[in-house]
Amino acid sequence: MSPVDRELESLVDGCRKGDRKRQQQVYERYYGKMMGLCMRYARDHAEAQDLLQEGFIKVFTKIEKYNRQGSFEGWIRRIIVNNAIDSFRRKKNDFVLTDSDYVLDLHHEPPEDEDTESRYGNIKADDIVAAIQKLSPAYRNVFNLYVVENYSHKEISEMLGISVGTSKSNLAKAKRNLRKILEKKYIR
Repeated sequence: MSPVDRELESLVDGCRKGDRKRQQQVYERYYGKMMGLCMRYARDHAEAQDLLQEGFIKVFTKIEKYNRQGSFEGWIRRIIVNNAIDSFRRKKNDFVLTDSDYVLDLHHEPPEDEDTESRYGNIKADDIVAAIQKLSPAYRNVFNLYVVENYSHKEISEMLGISVGTSKSNLAKAKRNLRKILEKKYIR
């Protein structure tokens, strides 16, 4: 067993015993990646921070269920994503799934033959995250689950309590709106 593996084993064992120091070390070790993940599901930094805190509470309360099969980071990631989805479900009645409020109206569509890479090659990751955050919760969640987390439309429909058709429609609208948001900033 490598020193890294031994250290991780020690952290997991400590968390299982409720050792606050070990929990803090796990939190600090995975904070950056998991905060980035939460930012993709949240409207803003404050909501992402709430999702992250709730997610880590679940990580530490469910640590006994981690069976040491697969990556610990992957296990944490799954809990954080599921927490974000649960949060969306709880707030679902506050959102409209086909909300035209989030559809941006640009007066031009890009020409079909324009080189996509040259149009979008200078976009920064932070701008993409910011653009995703401008999507409606329904569009944002379907986009993240399908594009980032690689779930199928059937899985998304079951997770979010929507039809497969709605999942596909929301994905198409999310992509269209992201394109418009990014074009507004980068394509003049």
